[in-house]
Amino acid sequence: MTTCDKARTRRATWLAFGLVALAAISVSAQPEATYSVQSRRPGVTPDLGAHNVRDTLADVDQATEAARAFKSAMTTLSNLTAHPLPYDHDPFAQPSTSQSSSFFSSLLPSAQGQGPVAAATRKSDEEMRVKAIKVVDLLQHSAELGNMEALYALAHVSLFPPNIYFSSDPKLAYSSFSTHASMTGNASSQALLAFFHATGYADVVPVDQAKALLYYTFAAQGGHKGAQMALAYRYWSGISTLEDCSRAVEWYEAAADEAMDMFLSGPPGGLTLPYTPTRLSDLDGGVYGPGASVASTGFNVIKAAVKAGFAQAAGETWEDLLEYYMFNADRGEVDFAYKLGKIFYQGSIYAVPGGIASGSEGVGRIGQEFKFAHSYFLKIARQVWPRDPVNPLQHNLPAYQAEDVTQAAWAAKSAAYLGRMYMRGEGVKQDFEMAMMWFERGAEYSERECHNGLGILWRDGLVKGRQDVRKAMSYFTTAAGQELGEAYVNIGKYHYGRGDLKPAATYFEAAVRCGSPFEAHFYLAKIHTLNMRAAGLPQDYAAGSCASAVSFYKLVAERGVWDDDLVDEAEFAWNSATQRGKEMAILMWWIAAERGSEIAQNNLAYVLDQEVCFVSRGSQPIEASNDTARLALTQWTRSAAQRNIDALVKVGDYYYHGLGVLDEPESFRWEKAAKYYQSAADTQLSALAMWNLGWMYENGVGVPQGGQNGLELWGYDEDKLSVAERTRLKREIDAVSGVEPEYKNGEQDLATAEELEEGYQDDGPWYPGKAKEEFHRRRRGEARLEAEEDPVQWARDRRNAENERDSDFGPEDYFDAALRGGQRGEEDVDEFA
Repeated sequence: MTTCDKARTRRATWLAFGLVALAAISVSAQPEATYSVQSRRPGVTPDLGAHNVRDTLADVDQATEAARAFKSAMTTLSNLTAHPLPYDHDPFAQPSTSQSSSFFSSLLPSAQGQGPVAAATRKSDEEMRVKAIKVVDLLQHSAELGNMEALYALAHVSLFPPNIYFSSDPKLAYSSFSTHASMTGNASSQALLAFFHATGYADVVPVDQAKALLYYTFAAQGGHKGAQMALAYRYWSGISTLEDCSRAVEWYEAAADEAMDMFLSGPPGGLTLPYTPTRLSDLDGGVYGPGASVASTGFNVIKAAVKAGFAQAAGETWEDLLEYYMFNADRGEVDFAYKLGKIFYQGSIYAVPGGIASGSEGVGRIGQEFKFAHSYFLKIARQVWPRDPVNPLQHNLPAYQAEDVTQAAWAAKSAAYLGRMYMRGEGVKQDFEMAMMWFERGAEYSERECHNGLGILWRDGLVKGRQDVRKAMSYFTTAAGQELGEAYVNIGKYHYGRGDLKPAATYFEAAVRCGSPFEAHFYLAKIHTLNMRAAGLPQDYAAGSCASAVSFYKLVAERGVWDDDLVDEAEFAWNSATQRGKEMAILMWWIAAERGSEIAQNNLAYVLDQEVCFVSRGSQPIEASNDTARLALTQWTRSAAQRNIDALVKVGDYYYHGLGVLDEPESFRWEKAAKYYQSAADTQLSALAMWNLGWMYENGVGVPQGGQNGLELWGYDEDKLSVAERTRLKREIDAVSGVEPEYKNGEQDLATAEELEEGYQDDGPWYPGKAKEEFHRRRRGEARLEAEEDPVQWARDRRNAENERDSDFGPEDYFDAALRGGQRGEEDVDEFA
């Protein structure tokens, strides 16, 4: 069981015990069933008629019985959800046909389900199914007696079965949610009712977008964040209503405010951001595979999900990678130890570019292990600071520093993590003085995270007697000078708090360019909202501010999902590789897609696009059909509207092949397909769209035959090309046509000089089209965000270098290497110094 699975088990267990405690409180809060004579007020004679007494006792007995049944159901549910993990295995799956010929074959389950272990497993599964039936029966009994908590729990269990032993019953879920919403006005029930009406899920009710909009509105007014996002997305996209950017801003702002409130409820620096969601298609190199998909070409090739997909395809696992890192760290390799500490701190193999506060990628998750991270960071730091003083604020004395330290890059970086852990209480007891000590130690070597941490401590006065905003701004400025996104955010917040919106916006925009994924977006959205609502501004300017505000609020609301991360839960369920897990994954992706999540829309469309889908009508999976294709086309279209270029090409494919579209003449469909291909080709990113469109022009399918030549189709304008670009373009055309290039009057030398002046550098892996991307980037003056180093590729390169190194160092020398600290002669130079 992985660390991530353990964390999920603990979360499910605590949730179940929390519900049990809630049920116990409900029971204790019920009125007493006995009548106390001492409680009678003098001079007041109560009505003790036999009929009234019976009614009172009956009401009390009914409420007590309802609470007792609810408590028993929650207790049983907690036992069921503790083990095994939800969707972790499928006891109803066909047994394996492989048999063991050893002695143990008499104990292990055979293909016919025989043997003691198989019998015990069947008995255990049967007991679990009986307990699941008991939970549902008790919840129904409690709900019939008027317990609203039991009614909601029954609806939730019926729609989202906690594990394989519960059956999915969407009809019971809908009726229970409907009753609960009508009797309590609960926003969560109303939000799920809206989903049923918006999608017609499981054919429980017909699709009715008007009712969906009504229920979403009620739920959003009730404060349900998911409903607020769904309602905002509908106003933004014009789904079942007119497009209204101002209303979209209103509801996205409400959702983003809730996310920001939760973020600020955490330790200094805010809650750790949730893992980034993963596109399933990226793990396969994109919708069309590596090379043919925009998702895995150009700069997209460095995306964590794409790299993880390539690593998995090569047979590499996170367990093998961690084992290799730990082996080298334990023999004294400082760089391995630092990277390993970083992996354990962020809980993922891949970090999000932009600094520690930017979070980590969900695709490489292993679960956070603060104790291990602290251990590795401390071992590195002790090479420079061997001891800590009793008073952490007196650490500058020479006795607490190592002598003759020339290179402390790894130690300074480790000090940044140690200071952050003490400031936030992660894996250690929260201690602001210890945090300041480690930050100051790292700041001595100009470590940017340490400067930013000192700025937070001085700004907020977290260390007694040490609060100075001016000094804090000095630290933030130093960190921002090294392009740390969080430092730019802190400077921007200072100006924003003073009402200086123009410089604040400048700093927040710089933070976004440096990789800040949350706070900078939030404050930029606030600034654009103020601009949008300012009186006397031109309509076009207000409309532009409105669109920007919607985009930024949406990013904040979708990232701040600590309590309702449907995309993450769906990915976990899908990876279980069971039928129930896939059904639940599709349901959760579908709900998230209705809330406007582009990644959920992409994932839902991608799995429906496969040969067999698991969309369930009741409990039986169905084969791919035109209904399924219509759903996939809807999700592809919505994903394409959110700048997913591969999805744009997919929509063209669906119209070309007539999948999920209206029954209309082929010529109409082909015209629409050509328009989608043209839109994708206009981005200059999709080679597949260009090829498709070129073929259609060549054959006159959906477009006039020969209507455009190749150069026009690819968007080249000779008047706008430099000498070097015209020369390279001519070479490419000559190479394809087999024509030998001709040079006149020193043209070759001139082109070479022009190329050198343009300054193309081999600063990374080269790919077709990189030159053009670099040219347009320089023309726009954009700063390129430095990507995080790939831990998998880094370890692979180190391993290959060791294998190729000509030395007498071998496995028998590992102990000696550990004693030497793992330092080899050719590695004396620290690349981070």
